[in-house]
Amino acid sequence: MAKTMTEAQKIYETKRAAKAGMSLDKWLAAKERDAAEEVRAKEKAAKAAAPERSKGLLGRLLDRAHKPLKS
Repeated sequence: MAKTMTEAQKIYETKRAAKAGMSLDKWLAAKERDAAEEVRAKEKAAKAAAPERSKGLLGRLLDRAHKPLKS
């Protein structure tokens, strides 16, 4: 973890690591890896969930206004 932990936090995380059968270093690395994976999954879901929007009336009119006039 990037932040330094207090003694109470270290004791708590050590107990959780022991319960999972890991060392404190492995526990913190796994916890950090899981957090990063969750962030990537949320970003991927956000990209997939945002459908391509069609242009509205104003957008279509602006596109037409920027085209040259036919003679």
